[in-house]
Formats: sequence, structure tokens, C-alpha cells
Amino acid sequence: MTLDKLLIEFYNENGIPEKGGVDKDTFELKVFGISLKLPNPKFRKEVIHIHDIQHLLNKCDTSWKGEAFIAGWEIATGLWKYFPVCIFSFWAMGYSFWLHPKAVFNGFKKGLNNIGIIDLKISESDFMKMEFEELERITKKEKSIEMGVFQWIEFVFWLIISQFFLLFPLIVIAIGIIWLGK
Repeated sequence: MTLDKLLIEFYNENGIPEKGGVDKDTFELKVFGISLKLPNPKFRKEVIHIHDIQHLLNKCDTSWKGEAFIAGWEIATGLWKYFPVCIFSFWAMGYSFWLHPKAVFNGFKKGLNNIGIIDLKISESDFMKMEFEELERITKKEKSIEMGVFQWIEFVFWLIISQFFLLFPLIVIAIGIIWLGK
């Protein structure tokens, strides 16, 4: 089946607006039990189809467990190279690690053996015509990587970076409160 048809099913199954909400000015994110309405910046709109295709490729829903897996997978495949979209991946990895650490780790482990979808440099229209089996084929690395010492160090490094992205707003607020209290 082609990715465009699979994405329509994915959006319907997960209650996501058409085309992943790319035409909307905001998107909702449920964090700490609170539903936040956030701006939908241009850079996010340009890559939302890639993130959603990653959910298809990895057979993950949009629960925090699914997002945890995808965040780990994205970081392992090198999405960290793409600023500013990497901010979302780091934040999601940091947050979801506290909820589903095993899913983050499993996503990272799988990502070591995949080529990131964003790295394929395929246009959105070409992705939409692509068969799912073709996507699986072109994202699989030829050489398999196991979790060795270097991979564990890499995982811990990215985990620390992700915690910085998660906690940065709280640190800024705390500094602000301390500064105002003087």
C-alpha cells in the first residue's frame, strides 16, 4: 500500500487532522496531564509528514509510549543534525524517558540500524506515491549494529542532552523567580 493511503488511515486511527494538521496554525500536546495549544511553526509544518511516516515505519501509535520510541529512533538516526526540528525530538526524548524509558531505548537501538527518513532527501510528493515495502527497504542499513560500549555512551550522551531540553524552561523560570526575589 502507498504511504499516502497509510497516512490517511494513521490519521483517522489516531484522531489527527488531515495531512497531520499541516494547515493549522496550532497543534495540541498533552504534557503532565495538561493539554497545551502550541504554535505550529513553518519548520514543523515542513517535516510533519516525515515524523508521521516514521510512526508508520516503526508501527507506533501516537501515545507517549509510541512517541518515546520515535524520539529515541529519531536521535539514533541523526535527526539531531536538523535544527530547529531537533528541539522537538530532544524534548520528546527527555520527557518520554521518564514515562517509557524502555520504549526510548528500544527506539534508539532500532534507529542505529536505520537510515533516517529525513536523510533520504525525498520530496513529500514522492513519499506519498511510495509503497511501504520500498520505504522499509531503503531505510534499512546494510550492516547491523549491536549495542556495544560506544552505543551505550552515545545513548547516555543524548539522554543527558534531552534532559537539558526538557528542564531548560524550568531552569529559566527558577532563575527568574530567584532574580525577582532579590
